Amino acid sequence: MGESSNSYVLHENDGEAVWSLGCLTTFKATSELTGGSFALVDELAPRSQGTPLHRHVDDEESFYIIDGELVFHLGDSGPINATAGAFVHIAKGEPHAFRVESERAHYLILTTSQHGAFYRAIGTPAPRRELPPDAPWDLEMVMAAAERFNVEILGPPPERGTG
Repeated sequence: MGESSNSYVLHENDGEAVWSLGCLTTFKATSELTGGSFALVDELAPRSQGTPLHRHVDDEESFYIIDGELVFHLGDSGPINATAGAFVHIAKGEPHAFRVESERAHYLILTTSQHGAFYRAIGTPAPRRELPPDAPWDLEMVMAAAERFNVEILGPPPERGTG
């Protein structure tokens, strides 16, 4: 039993926190903590925060909604509303986008270790555990990270109410 293990416990305000694309992103599981098995991020996002239409060439991604409402677009599907308790799985290579519809949303993202590293690459250390001040995205940094982590940006977010 002398070998070290990857077992650990993080409490509510534990974990590395970054401000990323208007969100507070807290890393609960990283490649370093899970021996490369997976990543889990806890994200708090404001109304209208969302992503462009994109796909992950190499990585799957799943969302569990704790609080609030998000609207997802998956492949050719129309808008899919996801509220507290909803689970959304996005297969590797599936075009998708999402947007926060409620005042705030709180959700978990379970993904591969590689894609977890993408979240870190597009964030800056959070000096406080709260939503960041409004600021434009550093598009050059996001696009460079997307290329490095095989995330293809396919276009702008779908219009409200369209697929």
